[in-house]
Amino acid sequence: MATNRAVAYYRVSTDRQSKGGTGLGLAAQNAAVKAHLTSNSLDLVGEFTEVESGRQNDRPKLAEAVAMAKRQKAVLVIAKLDRLARSVATIANLLEAGVEFVACDQPHANRLTIHLLSAVAEHEATMISARTKAALAAAKERGRVLGNPTNLRQAGEVGRQRLIERADQHAQKVLPMLQHLVKTAGITSVHAAADALNQRGVKTMRGHEWYGASVLNLIKRSGFQSIGAMAATT
Repeated sequence: MATNRAVAYYRVSTDRQSKGGTGLGLAAQNAAVKAHLTSNSLDLVGEFTEVESGRQNDRPKLAEAVAMAKRQKAVLVIAKLDRLARSVATIANLLEAGVEFVACDQPHANRLTIHLLSAVAEHEATMISARTKAALAAAKERGRVLGNPTNLRQAGEVGRQRLIERADQHAQKVLPMLQHLVKTAGITSVHAAADALNQRGVKTMRGHEWYGASVLNLIKRSGFQSIGAMAATT
């Protein structure tokens, strides 16, 4: 390299990546660039980080990095070629700007290779976008709830309300039988009530056997606080 100075450019697609947590996160890119600088005896004169999609051509931080590299007669260093862009146009514009740059994952790539690799990256991005749209459309056709967290919360609330309604309906069916057992069999505990219901083949709303806790829940759902309180009204 004709220069011993370098400007580092990092790009992450989301705020979560900028804080680390993925293989393409900021920490991983930073480590790759620093290793390249050390092995090539380059002095870092500037660093720029962009939180932006690889398909977005408007890159303020990239423009700043290029401008500094020109002023400092420095090489622009990136961790991976796809961190620079997934757009052939962006790569072409950078090559035309006359700034030397190197991708740590392709340190010996020439201009032709860079054009080809950027074209492949752009194609992959297009295919990923197409597959994502197709998957979302298919999920929507199956009735899956899509959208923002507010819609998901609303859907969850609807589901909970339906579950409560089913539980109330089931309680109305089982309670008269339980009251009859308490009156005629002298049942005084929820555990004994659970055994009596199980012996008669009565199931919970979810089709399970009864336990003391589930009997107590049934009693409370019916407005009583204990089996003794329920027995006093039978």
